[in-house]
Amino acid sequence: MDLNDLRILITVLSFIVFAGIVYWAYSGRQRARFEEASRLPFADSDLPGDSASPAKKNNAGDRP
Repeated sequence: MDLNDLRILITVLSFIVFAGIVYWAYSGRQRARFEEASRLPFADSDLPGDSASPAKKNNAGDRP
């Protein structure tokens, strides 16, 4: 086995791993989990101007 055979083997194995990851990501069993994760950025309640923000509640008593 020379260096080129090793390179070919690593390339083929890398492609198989890549294809496995793509199959896993697009499988139906993962859909609900990924949809929930896609909504996480919009579920943040610490946005500027939000009166229910815990940071504002904590700092409100510190002001004169």
